[in-house]
Amino acid sequence: MEKKDFLSSELTLAEDGSLYHIRLFPEELADNVILVGDPARVESVSKFFSTIEVKKHNREITSHTGLYNGKRVTVISTGMGVDNIDIVLTELDACKNIDLKKREIKEEKTSLNLIRLGTTGALQKDMDINTYICSEYVVGIDGMMWFYDLDHDIMEEELQYSFINYMDWNALLPVPYGAKASQELLDKVAFDIRKGITITAPGFYGPQGRELRMPLREKKINDLLPLFSYNNVPVTNYEMETSALYCLGKSLGHKVLTICNVVANRLQGSFAKDYHQSMDTLIETVLQRL
Repeated sequence: MEKKDFLSSELTLAEDGSLYHIRLFPEELADNVILVGDPARVESVSKFFSTIEVKKHNREITSHTGLYNGKRVTVISTGMGVDNIDIVLTELDACKNIDLKKREIKEEKTSLNLIRLGTTGALQKDMDINTYICSEYVVGIDGMMWFYDLDHDIMEEELQYSFINYMDWNALLPVPYGAKASQELLDKVAFDIRKGITITAPGFYGPQGRELRMPLREKKINDLLPLFSYNNVPVTNYEMETSALYCLGKSLGHKVLTICNVVANRLQGSFAKDYHQSMDTLIETVLQRL
């Protein structure tokens, strides 16, 4: 039985009655949602809209809702990390599926298309800068989803156990978990884009094997990751949001997908000087296919 009658400390609202962090009302949120990390990238998406009807900004969360080829689309920034995805995605779902005035879950649910467009670091040597990778699967090494009671059909448990065993995972680190993108969006939006297993890390430096002044507890992870595969799909990249997007999104009944632009290759030791044109191409391609 779904919970009803939420306390104000649980379902947090702003003074105007909108969701506390995203500051959106239900009528301001489209069913097609593009998620970006950088608030500045919101305008990189909405510049393709024929009209913009809503603009909101709060902290690192900026959102624009408008029309692209007659389709209503919302683009919203999340900031970096699974913790921010937890906030934004939970409030996006509440915006559509909870009556904010009555503080009750609606009987009729809305399923959103949630597509994250981001940047990533490649873990295969043949993946050049400014190419695209779609996260067919994700392995989260961030620990976020263990705070939720997830259905077993959401988690890719075979992927999880295979990964833990292959990596000889250190028990002092967060327990990895696995998930898969929504097949409908894979077929519709990413049919011709390279697929891979994305590793979602809880940070940019140590959790992704970067060592500056702090020594790493585990130094072998980045040597092993490029060699691991599941269902003939190899590990291809690191980023910091997709595990929470896939598990939370699918658990709440939404369709989820991540496509990233390669801006660094960890095996080549390369980093992009300019990736704005390739991001624009990716954005417009996804908007056309929605």
